[in-house]
Amino acid sequence: MILAILQARLSSTRFPGKVLKPLLGEPMLSRQIERLGRSKNFDKLIVATSLDPSDDALEQFCRKEGLDCFRGSLEDVLDRFYQAALPYAPEHVVRLTGDCPLIDPELVDRIIAYHIEGGFDYASNTLEPTYPDGLDAEIFRFDALRRAWQEAVLPSTREHVTIYMYKHPELFRLGVYRGTTNMSNLRWTVDEPDDLSLVEAIYSALYPSNPGFTTGEILAFLDKNPEFLTYNSTHARNEGLMKSSQKDELFLQERGVKCQSVTASQRRC
Repeated sequence: MILAILQARLSSTRFPGKVLKPLLGEPMLSRQIERLGRSKNFDKLIVATSLDPSDDALEQFCRKEGLDCFRGSLEDVLDRFYQAALPYAPEHVVRLTGDCPLIDPELVDRIIAYHIEGGFDYASNTLEPTYPDGLDAEIFRFDALRRAWQEAVLPSTREHVTIYMYKHPELFRLGVYRGTTNMSNLRWTVDEPDDLSLVEAIYSALYPSNPGFTTGEILAFLDKNPEFLTYNSTHARNEGLMKSSQKDELFLQERGVKCQSVTASQRRC
């Protein structure tokens, strides 16, 4: 079984409540789930959110949409993810995040196929980004998730589900899925209000005539309307990951471990 888990919460520090913000009259998360419904290579999709009261609305949303919803730790996202997957006993798990309303279902399927055919423990299009930020997908063996859950200690590895896997290539066989053209400078994720403004412009232009609009059609729209390329160009990719690295430094300092020893000591510090 291949289980897809869509990770979402409403307590975003940069853009609170973003996943349920309206996008052409429906919650943004609903639009993303609609697109994921066209993927063919995973068997089931569930939502994993937190036990924080702020996420009660997400659980209600899932009930309305007929989706399974798991609620777990707000801060220990690795534990939340593992506990969400555990009852389904999947062989592989796809990790998706709820801030990607332009997700490409065909790309998700290609990454899954690449992972399975290559016999990887972990594969993604994020280790060496060539796709727009917001088309991210990761897939890994459930056994790899279990090992990460058992061994990861650093704050970054508990807050970000897959860091322990791809930071330990000596333990996990990694697959790097690359596109033929480098489009990693494009930002299609939603972490800030101006990110949503860009996505709204794309949906307004393309969705009414073709709800299943493709990545190619988005690129064609941006080519004809280059002014939209600067809507959100000031934001850095993976800003949340940078903050987690600072937490790691403090964690290690408190335990008397030098920061340059992170890689060697990560499993035991």
